Amino acid sequence: MADEIITANNLDESALPLSEGCRMPVRMRNLDETLLAEILSIKETTDGDNLYYVHYIDFNKRLDEWVGKDRLDLTKVQQPKKEVKTPLKEIKNGSRPCSPEREVIIKEEPIQLLQNGNVPPKKSTAGRKRKFPPGPDEVSTSDSKDAAPSPRTTGSLVAHHDDLITRMKNIEMIELGGHMIRPWYFSPYPQELVSLPCIYLCEFCLKYMKSRICLKRHMVYAQNLCLLAKCFLDHKTLYYDTDPFLFYVMTELDNSGFHIVGYFSKEKESTEDYNVACILTLPPYQRKGYGKLLIEFSYELSKFEGKTGSPEKPLSDLGLLSYRSYWTGAILEILVNVKPTEPGERPQITIQEISEQTSIKKQDVISTLQHLNLIHYYKGQ
Repeated sequence: MADEIITANNLDESALPLSEGCRMPVRMRNLDETLLAEILSIKETTDGDNLYYVHYIDFNKRLDEWVGKDRLDLTKVQQPKKEVKTPLKEIKNGSRPCSPEREVIIKEEPIQLLQNGNVPPKKSTAGRKRKFPPGPDEVSTSDSKDAAPSPRTTGSLVAHHDDLITRMKNIEMIELGGHMIRPWYFSPYPQELVSLPCIYLCEFCLKYMKSRICLKRHMVYAQNLCLLAKCFLDHKTLYYDTDPFLFYVMTELDNSGFHIVGYFSKEKESTEDYNVACILTLPPYQRKGYGKLLIEFSYELSKFEGKTGSPEKPLSDLGLLSYRSYWTGAILEILVNVKPTEPGERPQITIQEISEQTSIKKQDVISTLQHLNLIHYYKGQ
């Protein structure tokens, strides 16, 4: 209203509703004292209460945080003044526009529009203004006529102008390896992640995920692993849906860290009892026994599950050689150690028993024995 005058005498600020731009003492986290802070944003919780994102005046904005109403000192609220564009003729008639600098007018004296380029400021001692001190991140434009200084490039990051979006931390918590880290500043992670209580990062490639389960599966690493493996597996077709598979990666450890040697993958649920989908030892590590160790581990998993297993067919030429070598060793070890059930009798064992003891599928046991020429037929059986 043109005739309304806001003065320090008739303004009961603590009785007004809280809004963005309000300033008041706020109790900082882990401190017993209160500090002057400004509300930058307000959001409503699922319980119907409000949370307030505050910036502590004269402190670095990495200390900004969301606080509840119980941490606000509502007896000392300083309300902001909204910017109103008032025609020049109203100014001449005595109307009073609100300053964009949130000024509280102490003396009832007309003031001029500021920072709009239309009316230059006029020096006068008739009116006295009490201004709030600027925050540490606010840029003064008193020495600049036109525009703020241009951003400065710093390495791979570019300095940005401080606005309401970048002033607010958007990530609550980050889990990196064995550490829970509370971020300091805004970072443009995907919008669907910023509302989560925590973002999970792979400590090796820093890929971000929305849950610890996704982190464990780490589909990005699995896809990249499949791309690498396809360079050495001609008989496999590459699909990017890696979620139905489990990946077991073998590495060598030295002073510079872990180095991938090979891997195998297996379906989480296989209708044909496959315990390996793809298996590979990288060329620099072949002929060192790593392939046999990977195969043996896959069968140990089958034993743990109480099942017999078999690799997904068809096998590559090198894959068939590796598996046949493992099957031969495992089966011959069983045959050599078979003991007779009665003194003087010849030791006996069935193919089913060999399969159960080794977790090697019955068909693979038979094919291996045939390859070794160890199966003899007696009366057609």
